[in-house]
Formats: sequence, structure tokens, C-alpha cells
Amino acid sequence: MAEGSRPSPLAFGQVVIGPPGSGKSTYCQAMREFLARLGRRVAVVNLDPANEAVPGPCALDVGELVTLPDVMASLGLGPNGGLLYCMEYLEANSDWLRERLRGLQGHYLLFDCPGQVELYTHHQALKNVFAQLAKWNFRLAAVHLVDSHYCTDPGKFISVLCTSLSTMLHVELPHVNVLSKMDLIEHYGKLAFNLDYYTEVLDLSYLVDHLASDPFFRNFRRLNEKLVEVIEDYSLVSFVPLNVQDKQSMRQVMQAVDKANGYSFGDREQRSLEALMSAAVGADFHFSSTLAVQEKYVQSQDKAVEEEVMDL
Repeated sequence: MAEGSRPSPLAFGQVVIGPPGSGKSTYCQAMREFLARLGRRVAVVNLDPANEAVPGPCALDVGELVTLPDVMASLGLGPNGGLLYCMEYLEANSDWLRERLRGLQGHYLLFDCPGQVELYTHHQALKNVFAQLAKWNFRLAAVHLVDSHYCTDPGKFISVLCTSLSTMLHVELPHVNVLSKMDLIEHYGKLAFNLDYYTEVLDLSYLVDHLASDPFFRNFRRLNEKLVEVIEDYSLVSFVPLNVQDKQSMRQVMQAVDKANGYSFGDREQRSLEALMSAAVGADFHFSSTLAVQEKYVQSQDKAVEEEVMDL
């Protein structure tokens, strides 16, 4: 067999996607440190040509190939068009990416991706890059981060659900949706329902009814009902809560991702039956993680009420 036709060794990793400000780079560095403590060889790959200040070690940076400021200056494009061009340029120069990734063989890879939503809902370039990685024997899961503060606004949460569903259908990778910054959720305002309502995406008709109490959204009830029907008909979207400061929360996200990309069932590490079973669990560990966050949230709300009473 010719050297060029030999299959690439099996590799695992995550493509970390989501809107701007959702915490993608912070997540990548926190997950890198967490997995390194468990004994995995981990490397972060920056695929965001607009990210000029990566908050931690980066083994490979797309900025070596193309940067957004250079594209905007040379082609006269704005930030959105320039970023799309950068991703198309990366797709066209996939050989560069493959050559650089060869130097990271044996590593579990965290791909820190751009924050432009169009890249994950309808633009083809980054989707094609992911497909190319799959052909190179990368077993990847998409980790879609969403800021948890959207839970406090029913209208925004419906938008988040639609975006998450569209991303899942377009990217075509095993998918884990994550509600990030859960340690800050008590600062965003009071939730209309318990936290598990949002993480498990339970009966959304209650959300539509809640929206109808707002005079503005009352005029769009029929539209909201139809959007909710689409989300529930696919029955794909759910969320794992994440607080990067909490080791248990990080472990639960890791287990969800390991199950999605098949890492748990590979032979890269020596694992016990208990570790395999814990990664194979479905909603149980989601529920326990959500319950822990919900308890903290309720406690913070009770404390706020007590302080208001004392002020009176």
C-alpha cells in the first residue's frame, strides 16, 4: 500500500461552536486543563481568524494561514464577509490544515471555532471542513455553547432553540448543546420555570402561554406556536448545564461529549467498567447536574428575597 493511501490514525476531539460571547475560548482552555489532569494528551486548535488573544496555550492557530484583519484590509470586506472568506480560504487550503494536524497525532483536539452564527446554520465552508476532518479519521462531536442568560427571556429562549436545531441539522455531527455560564444565572433574573424545564426542553406550550402575557408577544402567538411545533416535532434539542469553575459540571459535559463522539468506547485509555457505564448514561446524569445547579439558583433567589424583606 502506498504511503499516501494509508488511512490516518483514529483521533478524537470536539468542535466548539456557538455565538459570540458564549464562552468558547474559555471553555476550550478549561476543558484542556481538566482533561490534562485526567491524563489525556490535549491540544487546542484555534480556527477563529478573528481571535487575536487566545486565553491559553494553542497548539495550532489558523492565523498562521489567514487572519481577518488582513482579509478586510486587502479585499475591502467588512467583519462578517471577511470571516466567511477566511473560512472559504481555510476550506480551499485543507492540505495546510492536514499537514499541521499530523504534528498533533495522539492528541485529543479541541477546535475553537468562530462565533458567526451563519457558519453553522447555512454557510457551507466550515461544515465542509468538519466533513474533511471526518474523512481524515477524526471522530468529532460538536459542542454548541449558549449563554444561560437566554433562559430568563422566553422570547430569546425560543430563538436559541431554533438556532440550536438549525445548527444540529446543518453541521451534521454528533451534537451536545451546553448552557454556559451557569454560575452567573442567578444574576440574570428570575426564571419562569425550574431549570430542568430549559435543559430538557419540556412542554413548550407553557412557554408560549408565558409569552402571551407580554403585550408585545401576544400579537405573535400564532408564530410562536408554529416555531414551538417545529422544535418539538424534531425532538432533538436539549442542554447540559455548564459551570467551568465546577469540576463535577465539567465532568458531566465531558461524559456527554465522550458518549457523542465514541471516545468512551475506544481503546485510547485504560478504562474500568464503571467509567464506561457512567459515560453511557443518558438523562440520569443530566438530571443530577441540573438539580445541583437548580438548588444553588433557588438558594440565591431565597437569599435575595430575605434581603428585600430585611430592607423593608
